Amino acid sequence: MKLFQGLFGKNDGIRLVSPTDGKLVSIKEVSDPTFSEEILGKGVAVIPSDGKFCAPADGTVTTVFPTGHAAAVTTEEGVEVLIHIGLDTVKLDGKHFTIRTEEGKKVKAGDVLIEADLEKIKEEGYDIITPVIICNSDDFSSIEPEAPAQVGRGDYIVTLKK
Repeated sequence: MKLFQGLFGKNDGIRLVSPTDGKLVSIKEVSDPTFSEEILGKGVAVIPSDGKFCAPADGTVTTVFPTGHAAAVTTEEGVEVLIHIGLDTVKLDGKHFTIRTEEGKKVKAGDVLIEADLEKIKEEGYDIITPVIICNSDDFSSIEPEAPAQVGRGDYIVTLKK
């Protein structure tokens, strides 16, 4: 069997990694219906335990919100991934966020995009759950999240197939 796998290759799909340390949960657990009802696309969410948010795959930074609460990366395979740190955190107007990248920058999985002071964000009354959304979900035949679990930056969280 391994001979044939070697000859023909095994297509495991496109895999995204967690942008941060924390607890991987279903997107349905996000209290904002824009995310939980998958209006922006399918995805997962991470309840972060660390304030460093990294690229989920090799690609190009396509968007960095000036408020630092979100960034998007388009992978080399064309997956458009939005990392949205917390809910309604745009209202903080950049307070407690430090942008560590810029639009157009080529990144590798694990490169830091944004740092956030999670404790201060929580103290201000914001939910820090972080949706990781595939904005072009319709371009893929399947999007399979990993089972809920503790994850570290770099652990697989979702697999996509064209």
